[in-house]
Amino acid sequence: MISSLFAAAGAQMTLTQAWTYGGWLMWVLLAMSVAVVAVCLYFLATLRSRTVTPQRLRRDLPKYLVSDDPSEARRLCEDVPSPLASVLLATLDAVRNAPKADAALISKVAESEGARQADLIQGQTQWLLDIAAIAPMVGLLGTVIGMLQAFGAVAADVAAAKPTLLAEGVSKAIVTTIFGLLVAIPAMAFYAFFRRRAAKLVAELESAAAELVAILGSKHAQE
Repeated sequence: MISSLFAAAGAQMTLTQAWTYGGWLMWVLLAMSVAVVAVCLYFLATLRSRTVTPQRLRRDLPKYLVSDDPSEARRLCEDVPSPLASVLLATLDAVRNAPKADAALISKVAESEGARQADLIQGQTQWLLDIAAIAPMVGLLGTVIGMLQAFGAVAADVAAAKPTLLAEGVSKAIVTTIFGLLVAIPAMAFYAFFRRRAAKLVAELESAAAELVAILGSKHAQE
């Protein structure tokens, strides 16, 4: 793909030559591209309904929350760690520590922990945005260094300088910018995809937590 990109641009340059021209910054861009792949695989595994709002919690927690012994609900949340479990554990702790707390206070505790979990879910997608912003800057740094070297060579020997040699030096210099964009563009696209997925999961978390906290609040009010 990269070789065809250079061919389409009319550049008489192989991938190996482009890598050599880019210098040590190419290794930085390679590490960033590997990071993009690793982060995307991690998000595919973690940004899922069954990891944020497990079906087992949504199915079994209601019957435990209305029972006289909330320890089963707590044990279930500890057995199935997830953002939803964290919200319920925080709420159960509030009920245990303040037995006379009203439903509004319980709801506030749940909303606070829910907001924290939502920030954790959505905030991690910023990793891709950070890479998408930094990669072009790394590429631009390589281009500036390459152009400085090209013009420095011309300045050192003006008499021997030829336009073709200068053009060749500039074409070598922009290699890192090309590779920087090749890292940044997919990173930005994946960021947009996972940002939408995270927003959907946060909405599911809010809905599931609201239902369970409402059950707990009504049970607590009856006591």
